[in-house]
Amino acid sequence: MFDHPLIQIYAFEDTPLDRDLKLIDEKWMVEFEAALIKSVDESGESAYSVGYYSPAAASAIDSESMELAWYPNTHDRFHQVRISLPRSAFVTCVGSWQYDYDPLIFVRGDWLTNLHLRSHSVFALIDAINVKKALASGTLTRVKLIELRDRIDEISSGNPTVAFMSFADSLLLKSNYSVGQYDSNIKYTYEPEKIIRLLPDVRAAYQRVLGLDIYAVITQGSNEYYNDDLLHISSTHNHISFNSLGLPFAQTQAIEHCARAALRTGIHPAADVYLEENFYHSLRFRREFAKNNEPKFLYKSPMVTGKSYYFPMSLQKLTDNLERLK
Repeated sequence: MFDHPLIQIYAFEDTPLDRDLKLIDEKWMVEFEAALIKSVDESGESAYSVGYYSPAAASAIDSESMELAWYPNTHDRFHQVRISLPRSAFVTCVGSWQYDYDPLIFVRGDWLTNLHLRSHSVFALIDAINVKKALASGTLTRVKLIELRDRIDEISSGNPTVAFMSFADSLLLKSNYSVGQYDSNIKYTYEPEKIIRLLPDVRAAYQRVLGLDIYAVITQGSNEYYNDDLLHISSTHNHISFNSLGLPFAQTQAIEHCARAALRTGIHPAADVYLEENFYHSLRFRREFAKNNEPKFLYKSPMVTGKSYYFPMSLQKLTDNLERLK
């Protein structure tokens, strides 16, 4: 197919990197080819009128997979998700630079549908500050810890779409979201501001009950437990799974590790929140807030090729500059 001198065909390993491209279901190949050839030969209607597209960009390719930045929403927020396209789901890649057609990757329909209809996740890892000192001084009594647990119960009961898991001096929050697809009843539900607006209540609980402050690391993206509940509790109630495996959960730990090192070496001061760059850029900020002028810092992101950044901020500055709820 696509046997035309003005149409380029790219093998999997030759897919152009670091430029705009589009993902499309292989079922549109025949119709798209006819429209593309007509467009090239007769200057007809754009072939992009055929099918439905998912904007993306390839950043790295190895023998088994292609690393992609996928853009499920650029209309009312800049939402980017890191995903992996396995070679087995790749069908072909075509384009025509002479006629300004971005490379178009035809993929298996089941893989693309799953990408759109599966759930994705937002994670917030919250840690208390100066716990070791409080333990040494004997101020963290069992009564206070139970009181904190009860307060977290109250916060969680008012937020049933967010999972809360306490362990040691940490609290892990998780919410799921969907992207949806043109031919399904599943809608786009990504609302990262929801997690941020919980933080003042969580902070107040730690401060009032334990006299300790907190900080949070927040990420978002693809989670391998994509058709599961927010968390799993076994029938015997002695096994809890947070259903979290994938890049965003791994990034919370990587960012926390890097931020701790940065504090020790004086690279940047302590912050209330550390936001993974894709989460940060997906937020709906007030128009007057110059979000690109905020300082950002490199960290080593697992499973990602190239540079990755996080943004340290005060919670007050962050919440002050989010769009107001309508």
